[in-house]
Amino acid sequence: MQLTVPSFCMILLVGPSGAGKSTFARRHFRPTEVVSSDHCRALVSDDENDQSATGDAFELLNLILTRRLQRRRLTVVDATNVQPEARQSLLELAGQHRCPAVAIVFDLPEAVLNERRKIRTDNRAFGDHVLHRQRKDLWLWMQYLEFEGFKRVYRLRSVEAVDAAELVRS
Repeated sequence: MQLTVPSFCMILLVGPSGAGKSTFARRHFRPTEVVSSDHCRALVSDDENDQSATGDAFELLNLILTRRLQRRRLTVVDATNVQPEARQSLLELAGQHRCPAVAIVFDLPEAVLNERRKIRTDNRAFGDHVLHRQRKDLWLWMQYLEFEGFKRVYRLRSVEAVDAAELVRS
């Protein structure tokens, strides 16, 4: 699948933990283009798994995103973004900067997510119930993504689709 994105846009990677968002971001974008909630959590607490640092991490993420959009730089937000509340403030920020927003949705089967969680090496302490909730939120709200203000929405439904995705900047 070919994913065509404007040369200046904000891209939200949307999907449960373990869906391959960070790997996809590393494969298709420069490190400077990706703003990761995990990385911001690590910057403020020295531990990307420290959930108590989430508020500070997203404050930092929004600051970085604002500065990049002011400079009209393509910016990728690497976070779960499965709930509309998480996307709303990001979309508002894009709107303030007249920046088109693109969603790339990682809609992988729950069995794949659970298997990946079991083999993770980053010591994330969450169970299958967390992935189930994230996937349920994704499915509940996915049908409304286009109405939230995204210019384009791409949906990747399998590991093969994620691996085969080709990103084209227009």
